[in-house]
Amino acid sequence: MADPNATSPVLLTTPESEPVPTVPDVPLPTAAPGGSKELLKLALPLVVSQSFMTVQVFVDTVLLSWHDPLEMAASFPAVMWYWLFFGVLQVTAGYTSTFVAQYTGAGRPGRVGPAVWQGIHFAVVAGVLFMAVAPLAPWLISLGDHPAGIQPLEAVYLRCLAFAALPMLVMSAVNGFFSGRGHTWTVLGIEAFGTAVNVALACVLIFGRYGFPEMGIEGAGWATVVGSWASALLAVGLMLRGRYRAEFGTASGWKPERELFGRLMKYGGPAGAQVFLDVLVFNVFIQLVGRLGDAALGATTLTVRLNMIAFLPMMGLGQAICILVGQRLGENRPELAEQTTYNGLRWMVGYMCVVAAVYLGVPTLLVSVFEGDRDPETFAAIAAVVPTLLIFVAVYSVADAVNLSFAFALRGAGDTKFVTLLTFALAWPLMVIPTAVTVWLGGSVYWCWVFAAAHIIGMSVCFWFRFRSGKWKSMRVIEAAPTTA
Repeated sequence: MADPNATSPVLLTTPESEPVPTVPDVPLPTAAPGGSKELLKLALPLVVSQSFMTVQVFVDTVLLSWHDPLEMAASFPAVMWYWLFFGVLQVTAGYTSTFVAQYTGAGRPGRVGPAVWQGIHFAVVAGVLFMAVAPLAPWLISLGDHPAGIQPLEAVYLRCLAFAALPMLVMSAVNGFFSGRGHTWTVLGIEAFGTAVNVALACVLIFGRYGFPEMGIEGAGWATVVGSWASALLAVGLMLRGRYRAEFGTASGWKPERELFGRLMKYGGPAGAQVFLDVLVFNVFIQLVGRLGDAALGATTLTVRLNMIAFLPMMGLGQAICILVGQRLGENRPELAEQTTYNGLRWMVGYMCVVAAVYLGVPTLLVSVFEGDRDPETFAAIAAVVPTLLIFVAVYSVADAVNLSFAFALRGAGDTKFVTLLTFALAWPLMVIPTAVTVWLGGSVYWCWVFAAAHIIGMSVCFWFRFRSGKWKSMRVIEAAPTTA
């Protein structure tokens, strides 16, 4: 693999009245500021990086479906419980990218290292505390009231994932150092390395090859732990290279700074809380649907996994929007931040229209990939429901593109409290409560998905109105630069 740092990342120009020192290893791009070329140049490695995550999700799902369809069905509820607690921590730690982006745009590289270290401090403490989820796994899983045969599988997977939180959080904080400055190819290399380790181990441990015992879903969980540690150690090692220590204080800036840490919590905390609330409502949704039977739970799990496969690459484009918005606001050029956001929106909508066409055109082919050799009757019951559920996914996919574009732009500005409050205000009346009523009345899983689509569409409309209000243009997460006499 070529050196990721050989690719020229994006560094933004500023008006002549506000010059920004050029970072020595970051040459200026030829792309026009605010245009699609600039956005896509930054987004491509992030999209590919998210695609590696897609590969990991896809491979784990396929391997588990081949080993035991019940393990495939059990994996997703466990992952949802994991992300319910982990998502808030990861986004908070990873919010270092917004600080790095705004410090970069403001021409203050000396503050980059200390900002990243505040995220690392948070990651270590939060990751250690997260291990408490392991002994609580059986109790948490029991709250879903799923069939007795599937609960032990869910608990085993969740227990393994609890030990992956620490390295994942550290990697998220350190990745902000690279992505916030435009070094997205480095992020790609880090993600690719961890994914390769994860997938290779999953193939060995799930089926018990090369002398290892057959571990099934537990093997998939431990493969994730090892792959996460591989990525985290690589990320830290790259950040501590000599040129970064001198330019950005990545070694000398390790000391805790109460004021800077407080600002990371002030803005990153609500961003993480938004993810927590989002995952919470979908976790409740999965738990409720699971009470409609194994077929409904398995079909919902498979449908969400198929949606994630297409959805995760779009997250890379959203991250690029967030970074560029942060850099432009650091330069006090909000008009270019707005232009970038709308360009990103056009690309996201186009991409999701293609994905929706695939959902509608070849649903049976998509489902057939997950068919294993065991218990064909169980899988057939699941496969019969999925094509209809994919219709709902196709409908809300375009709205989700709008949702992501504006949500990431607002996050790049620091407007995280609004995003969190909106998530809390809409999810329960539009999705959770109607789904609970449907399950209580013994209704259809299809009605549950109608409410899920309504929730996504409602979010997209509200984010659009918030972005158009323009309040985000005056927001900053970094402190004012010190004045000189």
